[in-house]
Amino acid sequence: MTDLSFNIGMNFSRYYQVIAEKIRALLAPLSDEQIWKKPYPYGNSIGHLVLHVTGNLKYYIGAEIANTGYVRTRELEFTSEERISKDALLTGFDDAMVMVQDTIAKQSATDWAADYSAKGLEDAGNRFTVFLRCAAHADHHLGQMIYLRKEIERQTAQAKGAG
Repeated sequence: MTDLSFNIGMNFSRYYQVIAEKIRALLAPLSDEQIWKKPYPYGNSIGHLVLHVTGNLKYYIGAEIANTGYVRTRELEFTSEERISKDALLTGFDDAMVMVQDTIAKQSATDWAADYSAKGLEDAGNRFTVFLRCAAHADHHLGQMIYLRKEIERQTAQAKGAG
């Protein structure tokens, strides 16, 4: 029988890897300009959502579990006017994913059940729940990114047809 702690870590690790691969593939055909485009006046850009997912992971897992010292500025994840390149954006995201993978690998059976509370996740209770919620959070925003990309592509095609 395989150790439960090993299975938890292996499956979380695999799931985070799948999310990372999907986000990278989603951004691959987009230009820097498209990544920062807000196709709706009330919404986010794909770039801001990547910043947000990155900040979420760096804070809840990095700062609060791995003790990285990361200080989050959540508001800037949605409002930053700096339009960094797609490569720089993905480098930050990839660094966060490596940190998550490393932190998962260091969790023992007792670590998964260790007490956890942080601003915004006061009710998490334990580390297992934090890894689960952060994965669900990233997956949720991946869905939004997929929708935004489809709309950006639709608007781009429409503009080319009108030109």
